[in-house]
Amino acid sequence: MERITMAHGSGGEETSRLIEAVFAKYLGNSYLSQMEDSTVVPGSSELAVTTDSFVVTPYIYPGGDIGRLCVCGTVNDLLMSGAVPQYLTCGFILEEGLPLEKLEQIVRSMADTAEEAGVLVAAGDTKVIENRGDAEGGLMINTAGVGFMRAGVQRLLPSGIQAGDQVLVSGRLGDHHAAILGCRLQMAHSIRSDNAPLSEMAEALFDRGLHVHEMRDVTRGGLAGVLNELAGASGKVIGLEEQDIPVSPEVTSFAGILGLDPLYMGNEGKMVLFVPKKEAQEALEIIRACRYGEEAALIGSVREPEAGESPILLLHTGIGGTRILGPLYGEGLPRIC
Repeated sequence: MERITMAHGSGGEETSRLIEAVFAKYLGNSYLSQMEDSTVVPGSSELAVTTDSFVVTPYIYPGGDIGRLCVCGTVNDLLMSGAVPQYLTCGFILEEGLPLEKLEQIVRSMADTAEEAGVLVAAGDTKVIENRGDAEGGLMINTAGVGFMRAGVQRLLPSGIQAGDQVLVSGRLGDHHAAILGCRLQMAHSIRSDNAPLSEMAEALFDRGLHVHEMRDVTRGGLAGVLNELAGASGKVIGLEEQDIPVSPEVTSFAGILGLDPLYMGNEGKMVLFVPKKEAQEALEIIRACRYGEEAALIGSVREPEAGESPILLLHTGIGGTRILGPLYGEGLPRIC
């Protein structure tokens, strides 16, 4: 089995062969194939720009891998600002000893996901570092993304959240977290990661002309982490209905065994959005008609704080009580991205 060596990072013949045999094979296009220090692409008057780094372990897991993950994470960040994702860059940091066939699997997955999301990888870079103790060798990927703002759509911000807004989530929670943690603990289960680009549902919502006030992808820190941030930034009280929050029985059982709360478990293919009450049912139907949105749910609402009350996230429980969902403190275990 051929593996990555330090020579692959030398900038010489081995580097050229690696680029040609793996990266150009799957990611090649009219921009990337120029092999210049920079490339020139068609632009727009208003751009959304994001960057992220991915260090997930294991880098291949049930339902996905780091290649799919890095495209989904970057594309979804652009979508949440109201932009149309267009271009990505990718920087690979490879450890000596990484099997070439696994690198090829990851790059192929990245290319397939980019095609699904409708984006081009316009620039890239590869570095090789010494093995840090992993017998097989690992890898990390940094991506940057550029998207064009939609005409007539204002940038989505927490300040856009209004009293009376309804809170929707695009599907069940915790699958990605459980899939990766299960791998690490060598637990047998059927849970697969939810890593997915949310392009179709975001485009459908804006094409229908709905007044989306805010959107966020639900990643590290889970739904409760994201909504705590939005409650504080918007100055509102967000109330969730526990019985309406979608979590699979498998994830519920998995979380129960390990003492985890699905509301704080990470995801990589879910978004939460705020829309006016009169548009909530239509928005729900649109999302459910899209790929990856079949289990979307309306899970709560927004109100102004009462006298003496601070902006806060509340959970109305299935037994009639109400509890505060505070921010995540300390390290959310395991690190999943």
